[in-house]
Amino acid sequence: MSFNRSRGRNVHFYSASDPVHALGGLILNQSVTVKNILIITSGSYSVSLRGTRKILTPSDKPLEPGHYDIRSNSPGGTISIADEPCVTRVYSGTESGRTEEFRNQVREHDGRCVITGVVHADADYWYGFEAAHIFPLSDNKLFMDLGFPRLVTNRQGEHDSGINSFAFRPDPFKVDGRVLDPICRESNDERSVQDELLRWHFCQSVLINMRGAGEPGFEMDFPGGTDMVGEILSGPEPAKRMETELSLRLNEFTWP
Repeated sequence: MSFNRSRGRNVHFYSASDPVHALGGLILNQSVTVKNILIITSGSYSVSLRGTRKILTPSDKPLEPGHYDIRSNSPGGTISIADEPCVTRVYSGTESGRTEEFRNQVREHDGRCVITGVVHADADYWYGFEAAHIFPLSDNKLFMDLGFPRLVTNRQGEHDSGINSFAFRPDPFKVDGRVLDPICRESNDERSVQDELLRWHFCQSVLINMRGAGEPGFEMDFPGGTDMVGEILSGPEPAKRMETELSLRLNEFTWP
């Protein structure tokens, strides 16, 4: 069953000139502060909690639930939503030589969950741990077009001091606000994660979860015997998802 990303939102953003139709919103978790919301809505704008007329200024105070109005600081200026496209993503845990090698390298290199910090203790039993792709395997062309292949071996430049996880949904596993384990971000190790890829992933997450009503959420759990094609065709954006599923399976067996 697909899910609606806007359900449960307790923060809503509006253009001050149109206080009825929301530009987007989010579900508050512990890591949502005034400062990081102002970063997301960066530009020549002022943001205020409706009914207070108090302009938000960067701080580490938790953001309050409510309706926020965004005003342009330029005379005659307008508020617009970013039109950057979202990349359709599906679960990339199928088995192939390519994904198996990736999984084994991640296990060997990290030896733990880099979000929770839980260290793996049994070399033969990885239950509860999954190797995750920052960039979807289904869109190899976009990966090339964005110039990301150079980042795989290019270790130049400064790292951010800390990369926090940010939960856009209710957070039963308490991963929101955690800092990624340093083991996956060692600057002298070509297998560590590049900050540029993490920033791209975060921007995509903002667009998918916060822009407008959010992108439709796909069902990913297909028990044995499920008519997977039928489920996809009856779900949201079936053509786009079917294309993504097929591209994923082709790219898993195609080395860049």
